[in-house]
Amino acid sequence: MILASWRSLAWIIRRADVVLEVVDARDPISTRSRRLERMVTSLQKKLIIVINKTDLIPREVAEKWKRIFEDQGYRTVYMAARDHKGTRVLRRAIRDVVETYPAIVAVTGFPKTGKSTIINALKGRHSASTSPIPGSPGYTTHAQLYRIGENLYMIDTPGVIPVEGGPLEAVLRGRPPEQLRDPVRPAVMLLERALKYNPRAVKDAYGIDETDPYKILELIAIKRGWKYKSDGEPLIEEAARTVIRDYHTGKLLFYVPPEEYMLRRGQHSARRTRSSIAF
Repeated sequence: MILASWRSLAWIIRRADVVLEVVDARDPISTRSRRLERMVTSLQKKLIIVINKTDLIPREVAEKWKRIFEDQGYRTVYMAARDHKGTRVLRRAIRDVVETYPAIVAVTGFPKTGKSTIINALKGRHSASTSPIPGSPGYTTHAQLYRIGENLYMIDTPGVIPVEGGPLEAVLRGRPPEQLRDPVRPAVMLLERALKYNPRAVKDAYGIDETDPYKILELIAIKRGWKYKSDGEPLIEEAARTVIRDYHTGKLLFYVPPEEYMLRRGQHSARRTRSSIAF
């Protein structure tokens, strides 16, 4: 797999004609990369935003996010790749934006958004690699082109967007909990976010009727028998890592409503308007 860096991401984009940016349907804005989108535009490639994991949200919410991105000028589709739902719609969207053939598709996005699942869905069961990608540097020797349709090919290596941002953003964008120096802080923030958008999230996931994030971590550790050998105190760091993993697997379930994004965007526009009037 190509190392997560902007250099390797640019390498993939340059070799593609169409770039898929995969975002998480539960929080498309936090898992979206404006920097990637600017890079795709500057390299004059076609971009399709793919809202994945829509099996974790109501369909009407997916439709609203689709309209939001389309209103910003982006071709957008939504799908549930792990359930093989939406693959045909995605194939059609790719065909719609391709101008010349043969064409190459690249799949990009933050970790945990389901890029590899989408790659496998587009490959299908009977696909086979056609050739290594020419001009590969050393760490991309195994990148292959797969035929996914007539005169349509796909790079089988996902373009991983480097994870950036604060503690919560890093978790939402898929940084592994094992890489976090302090998993407790982002887990607490994640629990606060879960309870804000789905008050039953913790109860449904863990059978715990509690709203204090630190207490929730303690109770999870106690239920699992995780404790420090030295003093028997609950091992909340391991509970924090579990909470982060459970969000990515969909066990800790919540989603950000698109109405909140639209409200924030409207407030931001209003502030900019007032500032311009003041001058």
